[in-house]
Amino acid sequence: MNYRRLSAAVATAGLLLAGCSAEKKPAPSAVPSTPAAPAPSSAASGGSAAAPGKVRLQEVGRVDQPTGMAVRKGDSALYVIEQQGRVRAIRDGRTVERPVLDIGGQISKGGERGLIGIAFSPDGRYLYLDATAPQGDVQVLEYRVAADGSVDAGSRRVVITQEHRENGNHNGGQLAFDEAGLLYIGIGDGGGAGDQHGNGQNLGTLLGKILRIDPRGGRPYKVPASNPFVSKAGARPEIWAYGLRNPWRFSFDSATGDLWIGDVGQNAYEEVDFQPAASKGGENYGWNAREGNHKFRSDAQVGVNPVLEYKLHEGNACSVIGGFVYRGEQLTNLTGRYLFADYCAGWVKALQLKNGKVTNQWRLLDGLDGITSFGQDSDGELYILTSDGAVSRLVGQ
Repeated sequence: MNYRRLSAAVATAGLLLAGCSAEKKPAPSAVPSTPAAPAPSSAASGGSAAAPGKVRLQEVGRVDQPTGMAVRKGDSALYVIEQQGRVRAIRDGRTVERPVLDIGGQISKGGERGLIGIAFSPDGRYLYLDATAPQGDVQVLEYRVAADGSVDAGSRRVVITQEHRENGNHNGGQLAFDEAGLLYIGIGDGGGAGDQHGNGQNLGTLLGKILRIDPRGGRPYKVPASNPFVSKAGARPEIWAYGLRNPWRFSFDSATGDLWIGDVGQNAYEEVDFQPAASKGGENYGWNAREGNHKFRSDAQVGVNPVLEYKLHEGNACSVIGGFVYRGEQLTNLTGRYLFADYCAGWVKALQLKNGKVTNQWRLLDGLDGITSFGQDSDGELYILTSDGAVSRLVGQ
């Protein structure tokens, strides 16, 4: 994310802008044609090419500066994080006044720093938060959760820390569990502009990567033996995928296990990346050799092309907000389509993927005020979080 295009919005909204794109290159957070993304699972194609129909947003709650949402097994509440450090619960269309947890005094805040990621373990017994420590380092924290959803603040455990003090931007923030109970963590390239230290392509650092760990398998965590770089000399074994600039939001398709990544671009293109469920990991998504499908630093062929890119500036576009593949029951014409948004442009779109290529796109909503994140409940219904504090469900007209 960066503030060249969004400084006014930051000053007005006072919240994290979900990975806004960076400064002009080479000053003021790819190549000859590169390989196409692998083909998706068959269910990812979304069925027919029928238009998805009209949708609208139905507000279900309101919080302060929302940055992410998660749900917990066996619990009907929506858990929403606020950038300033609070975890809030929305139950039956009402925001519970008392926070579930408040770590505001233990983190750095402002700009792109703060409480920026949330996930629950598949069994619902542990809460995981991604936040920036007082000195700016990116940390993943673990807390025990009782059967009634209350969180034991005294059980705080630091699972992993990545030094991130030089620049305040490109912290990543996404946390997500797969069906095997492994935790995926997104970390940006270290910030500044242009990935000046080359972290995205450097397997010796966790910056510019998606990690995969078992947070309960060891202390502080266990690296799965099947991770792609476990046996590679000089590589960090936690790495699952690399070549990412600021993977602010990514998600798994709950029906297929495919992984969708919204990676915020530098100054020319935003991109959506795709990893099929059958992948063994190790994909290189190109940054900072390329931006989207285009050369940035290198003329060499590098990695896997995004399945979709779009130009910055056009229609006020500035920062991709990765969403989810719709798997709910209320909007059946959206089934199998991937939803994503742009923070500044204020639109929400759906795309259809077939044989690794986008075959259709639809514009679902326009004019939204600073979309910061999506959420998905246990029924597969989707939610949109906006910088004005609204948490809204996507419903039919």
